[in-house]
Amino acid sequence: MKIIGHRGAKGLAPENTVASFLKALAHNADEIECDVRLTAERVLVLSHNRFISDSSGNKLVVAEHNYLELKAHKPDLTTLQEAILSVNKQRPLLIEVKSSDVIQPLIKLLKQRLRGGWQASDFRLASFHFKTLRALADALPEIQLVVNDRWSGVRATSRGRRLGTRRLAMNRLWLWSGFIAALSRGGWELYAYTVNDRRLAKRWAKSGLKGIVTDFPDKFDAKWDNNKHEGGF
Repeated sequence: MKIIGHRGAKGLAPENTVASFLKALAHNADEIECDVRLTAERVLVLSHNRFISDSSGNKLVVAEHNYLELKAHKPDLTTLQEAILSVNKQRPLLIEVKSSDVIQPLIKLLKQRLRGGWQASDFRLASFHFKTLRALADALPEIQLVVNDRWSGVRATSRGRRLGTRRLAMNRLWLWSGFIAALSRGGWELYAYTVNDRRLAKRWAKSGLKGIVTDFPDKFDAKWDNNKHEGGF
């Protein structure tokens, strides 16, 4: 079973920051997930929400402010470029695209990285939106796509077939062992988010769950064996 650090290692350091990615690397996460949005002057930055909050409680919508304005309110605001360089090919970076305005700048940046020594296997591209995934697949067919869906296995597998990917990610709240086993028998690679319970992960691994997205990769590090990429606790 693969362990994916959620927004780096959200439970161990501020999410979507270099510090969080370094924590995920230190605890041997197999992949590192992050969320990408676009500033007013089209800089790709990491933020799960549409806005960032500062220590005084002010909220700034990412798309309405430039990078330096946002950075002044959130000093650890991280660009996607910084994230890529901090991970530096040590693990694949799983990039979740949060809005359609991200698509073209992201394509441009990843093509630059691919020309600069990075491999397609250094990246994964995820979204909840079919049109976003289609645009990314058309421009970057060599990079693996991940179909995100909160609850519908029917919708997720339909999109996966249309996009030519077998990898799905679904909310753990809607998953159960029988459903996981059925998808696994059908050849789907199912990942659950967000799982911080080792016992639950172990039980679902036996049903065929391919991996988990977790806030605490350290919980899955100490007893993880050398064959973790092939599955098993």
